[in-house]
Amino acid sequence: MPTTTTTTTTTTSTTSTTTPTPHPSNSLTFYDIALRPPVEKNCASPNPWKARLALNFKNIPYKTTWVPQPDIPKLRRSLQVPAVRQFADGSDFFTLPLLHDPSTDSLVGDSFDIAVYLQKTYPDAGAGDLFPTQTLDYTFAQDPTLVVPLTQSRDSSPQFAEYARFNVNVDAAFTAHVQLTVQGFPFDPETEEAVKAEFVRRAGVSGWEDFALEGEARVKMLEAFRETLGGLGKLFARDPSGPFLLGARASHADFIVGGWLRMFRVMLPESEWVQVAGWHGGLFGRLYDALQVYAEVK
Repeated sequence: MPTTTTTTTTTTSTTSTTTPTPHPSNSLTFYDIALRPPVEKNCASPNPWKARLALNFKNIPYKTTWVPQPDIPKLRRSLQVPAVRQFADGSDFFTLPLLHDPSTDSLVGDSFDIAVYLQKTYPDAGAGDLFPTQTLDYTFAQDPTLVVPLTQSRDSSPQFAEYARFNVNVDAAFTAHVQLTVQGFPFDPETEEAVKAEFVRRAGVSGWEDFALEGEARVKMLEAFRETLGGLGKLFARDPSGPFLLGARASHADFIVGGWLRMFRVMLPESEWVQVAGWHGGLFGRLYDALQVYAEVK
């Protein structure tokens, strides 16, 4: 059984005098949520996308295993990878991504932990450092009502703390407006009814139709989303050469935002995505487009 790994327990990976070098014959396995076929076009879960962008940035050979959403708890239990997030009532929230690295016999079960693991284990791979030093002083002040818990980093290293805080705040900012995307969720027809029922149970509503956001309420949430992205956009405006936070150089902070942009790109009505991509001088549209170099679904 592979070793279950978090960002705390992978520290020994960089203490060796040699860095494991991935090779196509022992490529990593990346577990993502199966949505509507063709899954390569419709996969849109933000946290798996954060990890996918990091994997492609590192240019590490891997293959994706698609897991139906109702089967995720069974998968994690079978691999002995515990949930890293809990609901408000203390019950486990089993989700993906999950990464298995046969080179180190490790399993990593959270998107931020995966990025930290890749940086610690393969520091010089691909385009290099996922976590270059930068100031990420963005705070989302509201307290959104959460149907699912936000990711929290379990690594206390100062090298990653700025990014961990940024991850939590970006997650909160997009989650506060995620109702805009619900009606466009690309369900796998094989599991659609079961997944809808689980979403309804989590939210404590009477039916799927309760998630609908229309008319003036939708207009108000779109405007709130525009204002929220304006606050986040101030960080990107610091380096006008763009499109990334550090100008021409991408980092995991860009991937944190990019994972959410992927979700909204897939799930929003096309006319609304055009609006989002054009807000704030087209900043987030340019970011989304620039990230496509790291967006191959393997």
